Amino acid sequence: MRDEPPAERARSGRDQRTHADAQAAESSRRIQGDGVDLAVHERGQGPAVLLVHGFPDTHAVWDGVAERLAARFRVITYDVRGAGASSRPRRRDAYRFEHLVADMRAVLDAVSPTAPVHLAGHDWGAIQSWEAVCAMPERFASFTSISGPCLDHAARWMRAGLRRPSGVRAVARQLAHSWYIAAFQTPVVPELVWRHVLARRWAGLLERTEGVAVRTHPAPTLAEDAAAGVNLYRANMLARRRAAGERRTTVPTQIVVATGDAFVTPALAAEAARPFADRLQVRPVRAPHWVPLTQPGEIARLIAEHIAQAGTGASR
Repeated sequence: MRDEPPAERARSGRDQRTHADAQAAESSRRIQGDGVDLAVHERGQGPAVLLVHGFPDTHAVWDGVAERLAARFRVITYDVRGAGASSRPRRRDAYRFEHLVADMRAVLDAVSPTAPVHLAGHDWGAIQSWEAVCAMPERFASFTSISGPCLDHAARWMRAGLRRPSGVRAVARQLAHSWYIAAFQTPVVPELVWRHVLARRWAGLLERTEGVAVRTHPAPTLAEDAAAGVNLYRANMLARRRAAGERRTTVPTQIVVATGDAFVTPALAAEAARPFADRLQVRPVRAPHWVPLTQPGEIARLIAEHIAQAGTGASR
């Protein structure tokens, strides 16, 4: 076997120590959410940054980003209800937004009861985070949304788009990207497909379609996480499309637009929130949907820059 050059050995050793140090510094605990137990993880010191994962992930989707941010910030992640080591309710209505936001409020009360936190969400983590920054803006100093629009904003964007030819094309493209949402409304079948087909093939699919390395993804709980997580779509999607509100927020907001996203088109990601966010900036990134996994350094940089622009926020 060929010897590794000294420089490579040194760099490899530093990388291993950095990763080990970050893992060793992480603390975990369980807190009581809205009728569920939530697995919460913390690392680093400094201003608090809460990272919320999406479907069908766990908090581990943020590991690469969290390791980088922990050099400057206190980083909090948690498994949302239905995922990872958190409770997995069986009822569909247990996944409504009101319960997701109540869970997030419980996490905030446990980790930062008196000071606003900086929030970032990906996929369904971003979707539920939009609900939170609209419902309780005083709890957040900044918000970074990645590949997950507010459902109310998305519904209004689609309705407005259908009134003009160019908008019709944009809406049609988004609907083509969202085919799976209708499929998830089917009873029983999505759960069976995830448990018996997709779960064992998911890592390979992500590697081929998104360029995702499989070091920390997917979680061993993927089959059950996904089977439970389809209730996010069933409990919230159709209701919000039928009765979309304005859902305004005053929280300084950054939307990271993954230009190669297979599920959220750049048009929807960049445009839907503009009428409803008072302090908004849009940052395009050449990346696929799972950009926290494929480009964790870039996402950590964008979050840190947005935090610096927004400031720490005042105590409540």
